[in-house]
Amino acid sequence: MEAYKEEFIEFMIDCQVLKFGDFVTKSGRNTPFFVNTGFYRTGAQLRKLGEYYAKAIEQKFGFDFDILFGPAYKGIPLTVAATMAISELYGKDIRYCSNRKEVKDHGDKGILLGSPIQDKDKVVIIEDVTTAGTSIQETLPIIKAQGDVSPIGLVVSVDRMERGQGSKSALEEIQQAYGLETTAIVTMAEVVEHLYNRPYKGKIVIDDTLKKAIDAYYEKYGVK
Repeated sequence: MEAYKEEFIEFMIDCQVLKFGDFVTKSGRNTPFFVNTGFYRTGAQLRKLGEYYAKAIEQKFGFDFDILFGPAYKGIPLTVAATMAISELYGKDIRYCSNRKEVKDHGDKGILLGSPIQDKDKVVIIEDVTTAGTSIQETLPIIKAQGDVSPIGLVVSVDRMERGQGSKSALEEIQQAYGLETTAIVTMAEVVEHLYNRPYKGKIVIDDTLKKAIDAYYEKYGVK
């Protein structure tokens, strides 16, 4: 596993974004782990998060695209942080864009903020965690309404690796349904690999009991 992935896993724990216990997802699934990106709350955390996204984007897509698009609202700071990190780490000047929930009719008018999307632009979408793919259904029409545009990819922070609407994972369903290449900074398999029975700051985060609970969850909800 790449060093930046291991660092990101530990970063999520430090920020209390990745937690283990007894939780219920939006879809009603009881889960032994939970990812809440709302706990990235400081400038230093957001800057570091942008660097991890930048590395994942470079590894999967290179920089053969024009716009990084972040759906409102959580995607807005992600686009800013990631494009800044891409500039700082790789010297590439990628434009960023997000949508508004409501169309603005004065000043900087329209549904978009940041860079306009132009004909022939290649667009990569950035999100926090995708489990069902519902936001992609809302996002793609907004992007495509801007002209002859090519959405080519989606990057998320964590791939939960569980079934979406059918037998495939949510990211696989998105790739199949919309033709988008998908990637994540880390997968839950990588999280378990890095943390299982390994001490982090003097504590075993995933012990045998928790590992059994995670295995049972994936037996029930994992990709078959």
